[in-house]
Amino acid sequence: MNFPLYAFLSGASLWAVVPGAVVLVCILGFTGAPFWLWTLAVAVGLYGLGAPTWLWIAFAVIAAVFNLPPLRRVLSGVILKVLGALNFLPTISQTEKEAIDAGTVWVDGELFSGKPDFRRILEEPYPGLTPEEQAFLDGPVEKACAMTDDWEVFQRKDLPLKTWDYLKQQRFFGMIIPTEYGGLGFSPSANSAVVGKLSSANAVLGISVMVPNSLGPAELLVHYGTDAQKQHYLPRLARGEDIPAFALTEPGAGSDAGAITSRGKVFKGADGRLMIRLNWDKRYITLAAISTVLGMAFKLDDPDNLLGKGEKLGITCALVPTKTPGVTLGMRHDPLGIPFYNCPTRGEDVVLPFEDAVIGGVEGAGKGWRMLMESLAAGRGISLPATSNGGAKRVARVAGAHSVIRKQFGVSIGKFEGIAEPLARIGGFTYILEAARRFTCGGLDSGAKPAVVTALAKYSFTELFRKVINDGMDILGGNAISLGPRNTLGYGYVNTPISITVEGANILTRTLVIFGQGAIRCHPYTLDQIRAAETGDVKLFDRAFWSHVGHVVRNGFRSVLLSLSRGRLAGAPVGGPTAKYYRKLSWASASFAVLADLAMGTLGGELKRKESVTGRFADILTWLYLGSTVLRRFEAEGRRKEDLPFVDWSMRYALTEIQAAFDGLYENLDPPAMGWLFRGPIAAWSRFNPLATAPTDHMGTRVARALQRPGELRDRHTAGVYLPTDPETAIGRLDRAMALCAEAEGVERKLKQAIRARKLAKAPPATLITEALEKSIITVEEASLLRAAEEARDDAIQVDSFSLEEYKRGAFEPETAATA
Repeated sequence: MNFPLYAFLSGASLWAVVPGAVVLVCILGFTGAPFWLWTLAVAVGLYGLGAPTWLWIAFAVIAAVFNLPPLRRVLSGVILKVLGALNFLPTISQTEKEAIDAGTVWVDGELFSGKPDFRRILEEPYPGLTPEEQAFLDGPVEKACAMTDDWEVFQRKDLPLKTWDYLKQQRFFGMIIPTEYGGLGFSPSANSAVVGKLSSANAVLGISVMVPNSLGPAELLVHYGTDAQKQHYLPRLARGEDIPAFALTEPGAGSDAGAITSRGKVFKGADGRLMIRLNWDKRYITLAAISTVLGMAFKLDDPDNLLGKGEKLGITCALVPTKTPGVTLGMRHDPLGIPFYNCPTRGEDVVLPFEDAVIGGVEGAGKGWRMLMESLAAGRGISLPATSNGGAKRVARVAGAHSVIRKQFGVSIGKFEGIAEPLARIGGFTYILEAARRFTCGGLDSGAKPAVVTALAKYSFTELFRKVINDGMDILGGNAISLGPRNTLGYGYVNTPISITVEGANILTRTLVIFGQGAIRCHPYTLDQIRAAETGDVKLFDRAFWSHVGHVVRNGFRSVLLSLSRGRLAGAPVGGPTAKYYRKLSWASASFAVLADLAMGTLGGELKRKESVTGRFADILTWLYLGSTVLRRFEAEGRRKEDLPFVDWSMRYALTEIQAAFDGLYENLDPPAMGWLFRGPIAAWSRFNPLATAPTDHMGTRVARALQRPGELRDRHTAGVYLPTDPETAIGRLDRAMALCAEAEGVERKLKQAIRARKLAKAPPATLITEALEKSIITVEEASLLRAAEEARDDAIQVDSFSLEEYKRGAFEPETAATA
């Protein structure tokens, strides 16, 4: 036995060598060291052990195979054939390919990596508005909100004609149309801000402006239309001369747009021109009944191969003037009584010139699905998040004021912990939503088209708003359920399921889209492996497969070591009170990456059908993203100390949601031969060593108090919504009463002190004002202030009531339709 091996085996040296070796292995694994460095480390170890010749030979063979690409590709080719024979890698349909290829990978790739670069995330744009955009928000948007009475809209079942006319005059329907075509040319951030403010005033107003500026003719024409199509339609759409609608959904094709049955057939007209004959049956098409041009998604057939692209071209998009013979409009659906135009439409043998109708002309034939996926990605990140964010801020404003104004047992209800708890959720979720809205729009402003991020934005915003509006309804109680001009939340509550249903039902978005697309599109190596398997490209597979192996090894070490250190081994790009949250998110990202690879590696294509599992993965990715946006907002807004209660509550909530999803995976992920390990030791360790626990009561109280104090903090966190100051309006009345009640708090304290000193009898403050004044307990000015506050308080908590006749006929007579 030579000396090095003898030294290693001696008891004295064993305790010195083994810890060093373990530390070295952990460092190499944690940092993701390349294979050559592992090779060098093993060689040093073998030398130190005085390894025999046969071991060096075996080591040299293995090292050569894995370090020399030509040799490694031999092994990779074998692995590729085995995986193909087992049908292990998921197969991707053409529709799925186009959806995956649409858009770009953005910061979602960082979160999927297991080692997110938070410095990059903090450097992502967090834009405001240009002077022109801000002027539009402060001017025309404010005026459109002021001229649209919420109660009147629901009574008339339409926007007033004056509002429709004003929207057209001010080019609200052309916000996304470039200025050279007469549009406003606004950024995604401005589009979002406008839609959010309009929606906070009236849901129908927001929807009516949102749809033309989301997925529809204008969006498709700007990116894919021919020059002739752009020159004809875009100026008319910008001026409101044409009202657009986009027809995608059918009775048998909702979230599964690939199942549409609407057909188009190419043929030659009598004059030799290429024509197209369309037949369709669509439903849930917003603005269709009053539209002048329909965007239409259909499957295109070219039986005579007139286009030279085959007989079955696939999904295509076209523009159909609604006055064309064969187009049927005029009917409306009634979506929960929310009176925006949502309609069915049918077409029977509608004939149009091919080049005029098909978006992009011959070049656009068969490319409709790609067009839709790219356009839908942007719309998901702007429109519905904007309405949810605007609605949440409105709830925060209203619930905060009501909790101060409304008294029970002689105390403002906001002082009860039972009210502070839901009010904290409202405040925390509102902070999260604004952070994610600004961050997502910043990416869109800079040209990113992140399909996965916008899908999780649509899902998470609408779901969080559902929680916000439910909490708001609970706090306002009878004031929330009694409809009338004074009601501030009722119609927002009724409208909530609509946002959750449209642009892809949330159930599908969560279980299939976010992780289903993310696992392939955002993972650094999966898509290349799938493409290599489809094409038999061994070189591509070799690079992707072994890089993937290294990725798994690195994240495995990171997950374990970050768990043992509770994230302390991860770096943070900032110091101070938020540094710990960066470390926790890094820990979560590493564990997420390992589990995702394990699930894909053991379940393969079967993972698609494990929707409860993919839904939990989606929850983790969603809250990783939302948590990152919260931290970005805090930095972008100057690390304000007064915002820390919102940041702490939001981050604790985000980490708790991630932890719950991990626990669900450990209980339900059942990889072959390892299910017991997850359900047993790993699940137990996770419960013992969680990422975080729920926000504390103290945290919640601090957030709730911020919404109950008039001033800069409350105003800043509810900025961007329509806030009329007229005390005759519902919100104006609440804000005025809240301000007076807050100002009169000191006077109330004087009365309570007098009651405790037995100078006054115990009674409500409003009944003691005269006596307190006579006894010089309060001054004349204080008495006047307290009277004003109590009158405003009493007025603000009143609800509407109607005579039987008024209730039966409604408060307003019907008005002529918007198309008149």
